[in-house]
Amino acid sequence: MTNDEHLSAFSAPARDGSRSSVSDEQWDVVIIGGGSAGLSAALILARARRRVLVLDAQEPRNRFAPHMHGVLSRDGYSPLDLVADGYREVRAVDGVIENARVAEARATADGFEIVTSSGARATARRLIVATGARDQLPDIAGLADQWGSGVVACPYCDGFEATGRAIGVLAGSVMGLHKAHMLRSYSGDITVFTARAGPVPDTDRLVLEERGVRLENRAVTHVVTDGNRITGLGLADGTVSPVDVVFAEPTLIALDEPLRQLGAERTETPFGSWTAVDAFGKTSVEGVWAVGNAANPGALVPLAAGSGATAALAVNAELVAEDIAAASERVSTTFARDSVLTDSEHEPAPSTDPTGN
Repeated sequence: MTNDEHLSAFSAPARDGSRSSVSDEQWDVVIIGGGSAGLSAALILARARRRVLVLDAQEPRNRFAPHMHGVLSRDGYSPLDLVADGYREVRAVDGVIENARVAEARATADGFEIVTSSGARATARRLIVATGARDQLPDIAGLADQWGSGVVACPYCDGFEATGRAIGVLAGSVMGLHKAHMLRSYSGDITVFTARAGPVPDTDRLVLEERGVRLENRAVTHVVTDGNRITGLGLADGTVSPVDVVFAEPTLIALDEPLRQLGAERTETPFGSWTAVDAFGKTSVEGVWAVGNAANPGALVPLAAGSGATAALAVNAELVAEDIAAASERVSTTFARDSVLTDSEHEPAPSTDPTGN
């Protein structure tokens, strides 16, 4: 199946064959984003019999990769198949998923209002943002064409498959040199291309060389391929450095516009400014959670899914507490009213004697 065919399959109708309007009711929870984090949250909440709406722009960060790795029971599984499975599972327990891009999120007196790019509106008591992030690759000819296959980013995701191969590390910063150390256990043939990283401190250079890693300071101009297979990186002087796979250092950009619109507080991370959350994924905005890469730029698929489940438990706990409080208030009101009526029944009848006796 191609990526387009996978994404088309995601748009299949709900189990009853209908397509629910996003505007036909107030939802308990609206989830923005339908990747592993958002769908994990949706599954927990829908199984808790909450009214759940997922709004998904169908742009999971890992859609370019043919396989996932390091995902228990799904190692080597297509990330798009994982999302398709999630769609089916959420819909099977009456969760609603709509393919829509969110244009605006704002707080209201009763919760939140979400507006899609088509103008549809949804209201909710709670909001989970699972919009993820995107990778911005260096502007090198042919690099994007190999993204997800010959060009990757994560040693934990793709390092094992690079075992014994000629690995190129396209460093974008001095901090990014650490990726070469992470990859050393997979191969003894590693070249770090440092032109984009700037001057390499002598200590860093000597430690890399001590571990058998080569450093190349000539600028990379283009990717060299043989058919669909990467074979090298072209350098500024016209030579080619042979490699079988390239580990790049893309710039990670949070897709966090809904969180910015709501005014969620931010924190500094090694990846830049990111939305600040507590241990349960709750943001500084009351009633709003952020999960997956929207909250943790380093979250792999299992961590993203786990963060979605963790947030879902916290959200449902709040909703249960809110329902209990509302019921308690009604009971208190009833007791107070009944007490007034009972007291009035025991009051002596007013005297009709004009003398007051």
